[in-house]
Amino acid sequence: MSKSLERVMAALAGAKMGAIAIEMPSETRTSDQAADAVGCAADQIVKSIIFSGAKSGALYLFVAAGSNQVDPVKAAIIAGEPLGRADPKTVRDTTGFAIGGVSPVGHLTQIKAFFDPHLLTFGIVYAAAGTPRHIFAIDPTDLMNVSGAVEADFVT
Repeated sequence: MSKSLERVMAALAGAKMGAIAIEMPSETRTSDQAADAVGCAADQIVKSIIFSGAKSGALYLFVAAGSNQVDPVKAAIIAGEPLGRADPKTVRDTTGFAIGGVSPVGHLTQIKAFFDPHLLTFGIVYAAAGTPRHIFAIDPTDLMNVSGAVEADFVT
């Protein structure tokens, strides 16, 4: 088991979430790939999008439903500063995950996180488990709680 996957599963277990990792037969780097592999709606796939603060350099995690796009203006207002995409090295160094396998939980460093309320309309959602081929199923309210994310309007 990869260190990234172990870290995600440990974070879920530590929060008393009974989630298990599911290995997909192919990569699930995109919401559409993951939805096809799982057999669910794209909006049930959790995207973990990391932005970097233009002034502070702080990273921000936006946990969004699969077909939703992060609105850069709304996201900047919520973060309190202009935002840009974080570069892959910064994402890996801070979260411990490579882009395409960023989980909403189990980061190396705590990141301020925001949660798309549309995810809360589903009984179960599927999130990256730290690798491009692993996901886990979870109740979205539980995911919001374990990720430390705050519900916010940041999508288009």
